[in-house]
Amino acid sequence: MPGIDPALPFHPLGMAVLTISDTRTLATDTSGGLLAERIRTAGHVLHARAIVTDDIPAIQAQLREWLARPEIEVILTTGGTGFSPRDNTPEAVRPLLRREMDGFSIAFHQKSLQSVGVATMQSRAFAGQAGDAFIFCVPGSTGACRDAWDGLLELECDSRHKPCSIAGALPRLRDVCA
Repeated sequence: MPGIDPALPFHPLGMAVLTISDTRTLATDTSGGLLAERIRTAGHVLHARAIVTDDIPAIQAQLREWLARPEIEVILTTGGTGFSPRDNTPEAVRPLLRREMDGFSIAFHQKSLQSVGVATMQSRAFAGQAGDAFIFCVPGSTGACRDAWDGLLELECDSRHKPCSIAGALPRLRDVCA
């Protein structure tokens, strides 16, 4: 049975949250706030949080800065994944990836279908690996961030999850989470 094996040690991951929005501030960023809170509550380390405009160079610059920091192993982005003219997250992030994690998009849409119905089809949520780090891109609504974390990312990022988690794909944990 898949799930958390309580007999195994928990290894916190180093994470960052990037909100992509032309209008939000730290005070009004409920989506990024929810992800930051979930990360801390799960026992992971939040190394950075930022907001950038929905502009390809701005998104890529922030991601490249964080990808250069080995302590940041997982980056969660929120916003810019829809179809409005200013939604540029996939176009900004995909060129930085060396591999995509197709299963995340599928799992996210299956879960999101239960909360927002067919509106989930308007999301271009996706994930992948950039260098040795992982980037998960989810919509900007607080509900979508909740759907992405609860029961999906919280398990995928937990080193105790069996049969596997992304922790075992990270260089520092390959030997302990394989």
